Amino acid sequence: MMRVLAAMSGGVDSAVAAARAVDAGHDVVGVHLALSTAPGALRTGSRGCCSREDADDARRAADVLGIPFYVWDFADRFKDDVIDEFVAAYAAGQTPNPCLTCNEKIKFAALADKAMALGFDALATGHYARLSGGQLRRAVDPDKDQSYVLAVLTRDQLDRAMFPVGDTPKPAIRAEAARRGLSVAAKPDSHDICFIPTGDTRAFLGARIGVRPGAVVDAGTGERLADHDGVHGFTIGQRKGLGIEAPAVDGRPRYVTDIDPETGTVAVGSEEHLQVHSIRTRNAVWTSGDAPEGPVEVIVQVRAHGGLAPAVATPVEGPDGPCIEIALGEPLTGVARGQAAVLYLPDPDYGDLVLGSGRIASTSSRPGSAARPVSASLAE
Repeated sequence: MMRVLAAMSGGVDSAVAAARAVDAGHDVVGVHLALSTAPGALRTGSRGCCSREDADDARRAADVLGIPFYVWDFADRFKDDVIDEFVAAYAAGQTPNPCLTCNEKIKFAALADKAMALGFDALATGHYARLSGGQLRRAVDPDKDQSYVLAVLTRDQLDRAMFPVGDTPKPAIRAEAARRGLSVAAKPDSHDICFIPTGDTRAFLGARIGVRPGAVVDAGTGERLADHDGVHGFTIGQRKGLGIEAPAVDGRPRYVTDIDPETGTVAVGSEEHLQVHSIRTRNAVWTSGDAPEGPVEVIVQVRAHGGLAPAVATPVEGPDGPCIEIALGEPLTGVARGQAAVLYLPDPDYGDLVLGSGRIASTSSRPGSAARPVSASLAE
């Protein structure tokens, strides 16, 4: 038996995760993180989370399970480490994923550290992922798999984590919650960014960054096509909301292909201009343990949902620490700086294994050396 702290968001997944930890015979305590500086705000449908309503839902679930329940205030830490970093990244022309940052700095760092200091042995969450021998793997339910946003965790962090629902499809989790008498069984999943309940990311950023005028230019000719109020309103691969009045000469859609935060220039071009053949990351994390000794064949994923390609990943040392150079076996589009490139070793029998990850620092449209010899193979 272990002492387990169950992070309870107020949703169905974390409630069932806590229930399963209880069923396993562990001494379980539930905790809800108050992350909002405006806790009186209510959730609207499937938008937002961490509201007063969510805290009440988590408390009711804990009551049904018969476990102690607490609310811990992490609002200041969340603002500093997640929201402020999110805003700064967009101001720098990047496209961050705040769920990655929250897992990295809040749930499996600040929260887990506090849990261990209080004598808990493990932190249980409702993430859809699996742990096997300390190795992080994809969840059984491919549509709900969250291994991508957990790939920033170190082996030490995974050693004190539990993901009790990762072996079950989402419909079965809802059915189980209903059988257990949990009122959140039919509660909608939260979507979009939890701290932007309106869903209007551009307005949220604009209120914090302000107006920083720049130009929208043609990626091929450099022709000025429009003006904008700030690079925070754009992301690589964006097609709508470009502010361009005249269509392209060839009639094809335009996409954001590059963002220069120094000059405020946003380049747009055809889908072909979006193609990326190689990626360099910063902040490499080798989730499975030590870094590979040389190049390794992987499947790389560059977005939380989609953006997969075969690749060869090579660990390298950069000026600011460990990096990864990734040569893609086939081009990807919509690869944005600030997102994570997550490396998987395919395993159809036990679930694809997360090898490691890094934040995308730069990309190249020139074909890389994906065909070069490798020292490790997926077939080994």
